[in-house]
Amino acid sequence: MNPEELRYTEEHEWARGDGARVVVGITDYAQDALGDVVYVDLPASGTRVEKGQPFGEVESTKSVSDLYAPLTGTIVERNETLESAPELVNSDPYGEGWMVIIEADDPGDLESLLSAADYEKLIGTG
Repeated sequence: MNPEELRYTEEHEWARGDGARVVVGITDYAQDALGDVVYVDLPASGTRVEKGQPFGEVESTKSVSDLYAPLTGTIVERNETLESAPELVNSDPYGEGWMVIIEADDPGDLESLLSAADYEKLIGTG
């Protein structure tokens, strides 16, 4: 089950809005498909990101996958803990395994993302 309060992308990122600041991570479905996460490559604070464009990578024992920005804006914080503990993406994808916080150019863009129910239809669980 995916948290109802979050919004989702077709590329399996989740986004949680807090005003103009949006916390971003990957879904439980994505971390499960990836397998054991061994490295997360995230951009520095101040980096501009464009909606739908890659902004980082997650490396697992199976593959390397791009992370896609759910919104256009500027990275204002990155989860430094993932450098030494990338396994948090597997164990707590919606909590301690978050990736970045984006200061969104238009926080209203969050509403254009998938609801939990729509995301579950996309992945075949809803």
